[in-house]
Amino acid sequence: MTPQQRIRRRLLGAMALAGVAPAAFAETYPARPVRLISPYGAGGSNDTSARVLAEALSRKYGQQVVVENKPGAGTRLASETVAHAAPDGYTLLWAAAPFAINTGAGLAQRFDIHKDFVAVGPRVLGPIFLIVNANSPVKTVADFVKMAQKKPDGVTFASPGIGSGPHLTAELFAQQARFKALNVHYRGDATAYTELLAGRVDATLTAITTALPFIQTGKLRVIAVAAEARTPVYRDAPTFAEQGVPGVVGHGWFGIVAPARTPVGIVQQVNRDATQALGEPEIVKRLLALGLQPVPGTSTDFAGFIDSEVAKWGALVKARGIVLE
Repeated sequence: MTPQQRIRRRLLGAMALAGVAPAAFAETYPARPVRLISPYGAGGSNDTSARVLAEALSRKYGQQVVVENKPGAGTRLASETVAHAAPDGYTLLWAAAPFAINTGAGLAQRFDIHKDFVAVGPRVLGPIFLIVNANSPVKTVADFVKMAQKKPDGVTFASPGIGSGPHLTAELFAQQARFKALNVHYRGDATAYTELLAGRVDATLTAITTALPFIQTGKLRVIAVAAEARTPVYRDAPTFAEQGVPGVVGHGWFGIVAPARTPVGIVQQVNRDATQALGEPEIVKRLLALGLQPVPGTSTDFAGFIDSEVAKWGALVKARGIVLE
């Protein structure tokens, strides 16, 4: 037995004699590095925002918060990894919108997001914008609906993939405004905007960051943001509701979840510390540059948000006959 172990045994013995619970001597969290699992590859907004948050938490904790990329199976590989991890706060998931969409759509998964996870939060939103080529006569949502309703074969939207937030938000818009939508799927936002600039699609409903240079040079036009209120990501964009089409709300999002049975104290601490980090002016500035908007809130708030996303997208997928894989 080392001298340190002998000292610890004496202290625990003294605490027991004094009626002090040994739990009071427990290690302070985190006492070793924390893994923050990203369900996407390096370089995207999920990965980059995870690293921004991890850097801030590492400075606060004096322990490394390490971002680990586990792309695959439409984000399900990362979720499965965390679902089966020890519930000790040392493996967390930077969950993304498919966490709820896949569940709402009823996809086969080797986990149950309600039984195998606990929401930690907070979250960041990636607002989705309706954008057209600047040569289009469309300047408002009303203009777009009028144009779309004159196309019996459907108006075309470029999106980064079937079942993505942009795809489903376009479907939601079409459902609310009663027109036919044809989603044309590309690999990522950059390709979608290339097609829009070339005039091969009518519009896109997706993140704005890649489009900003083309918006600033007058090649693309922003029509609306699919959010409850205007966003600091691009304040000039009015909401769909402001323009007479309520209920069109969709966004990418990221937030922290942990394995079920993670101690409540750790859940509350991580939520508090991450909320503080995401509120730092420099971090807010960095996230806005990525097209992301920090949203403070408790773990309970985040759990309610996830439930609402599951219900909304599940109902839409069923109503529109969308098949996800």
